[in-house]
Amino acid sequence: MPDARPVVVVAGLGDTGVLVATRLARSHRVVAVATRPGLVSGQELGTRLVDPERWRRTYLVPYSRFRRLDRVERHHGRITAADLDASTVVVAHPDGTTTTLRYDALVVATGVTNGFWRHDRVEDLAAAEAGLDAVRADLAWARTVAVVGGGATGVSVAANLARARGADVHLYVSGDAPLPGYHPRVRRWAAGVLARDGVTVHPGHRAVVPAGFTGDRPTHEPVEWSTGQDPVTADVVLWATGAVRPHSDFLPAAVLDPDGFVRVDAHLRVPGHPNVFAVGDVAASDPLRSSARNWGYRVVVTNVRRTLARAPRRLARFRAPECRWGSVLGLRDDGLTVVQPRGGRFRLPRRIAEPLLFRGFVDRVLYGGLRPPAP
Repeated sequence: MPDARPVVVVAGLGDTGVLVATRLARSHRVVAVATRPGLVSGQELGTRLVDPERWRRTYLVPYSRFRRLDRVERHHGRITAADLDASTVVVAHPDGTTTTLRYDALVVATGVTNGFWRHDRVEDLAAAEAGLDAVRADLAWARTVAVVGGGATGVSVAANLARARGADVHLYVSGDAPLPGYHPRVRRWAAGVLARDGVTVHPGHRAVVPAGFTGDRPTHEPVEWSTGQDPVTADVVLWATGAVRPHSDFLPAAVLDPDGFVRVDAHLRVPGHPNVFAVGDVAASDPLRSSARNWGYRVVVTNVRRTLARAPRRLARFRAPECRWGSVLGLRDDGLTVVQPRGGRFRLPRRIAEPLLFRGFVDRVLYGGLRPPAP
């Protein structure tokens, strides 16, 4: 019997896309497009480099383990074109074939490219694992490490490498302190953590990015600075400059801002296209583009349901805090510290964070239950 339910296409199955797809699949026919056959999260890069097995348990998960994804039709490939007036997208598969998908609602959650840990290459999980192993092998012999970029990723990498590996780690930031966009109290706290972990912070250093380089691999050549300092040499240089590229090339230019992020209104809906939504890092939802972390998926799920039920006057609104928040350092030996938008923070001991937060809240509540990994 044909499925008469409205069709929702979810473009991208990262952290946010999975949450949207699994919830909408309860009442709609959901078709998802992903460049890999599993979740490979861009979160917690510091943990990914120093504690890969811990990171894998939460952030590298084949889609076959997600019980709620059983109700989602999945396509492995990349969306290459979207006709928002005709409500269709074209998917290019790894074998060279293409599929045209028609939708009643489209959710764009394709994310961004950011260094070597976030990209949109079409690959299998073995290739993703090989990429992780290559970077760790490059770091294994390094006695000196330069981390370029003072955002959450740069701070996480620098602090965790210094603490776990004992390397001589230097963090270069373009501003006066790490963690721009976070509350001043959080920035002061992070500076203290970096100092205790043995990281040397160099403020006021803006790197000259080599021509054509996207930060997609560690480098070993000297780093030059547009701010006038002498070049710096390290065994390994990790680039975390925040020069992100949104995965939005398949969309019409009219729905993108000058930097390529998807324009959205307060309901995370694309202006002029009432059945198209965007959420996560690709969405220009607020100055910090924070809908991936501030329950944006709930807003989109609610609004897709109401739009398809023809109740658009009751759409939910997305509200973003003024400052960034969340886990900066990841799970460490002394637990997980979460910083808050108003500058406060709290810490969960490791013995509580693993069973309560990751296996309890993330695996069971957010994801709806995961099957055991294959032996």
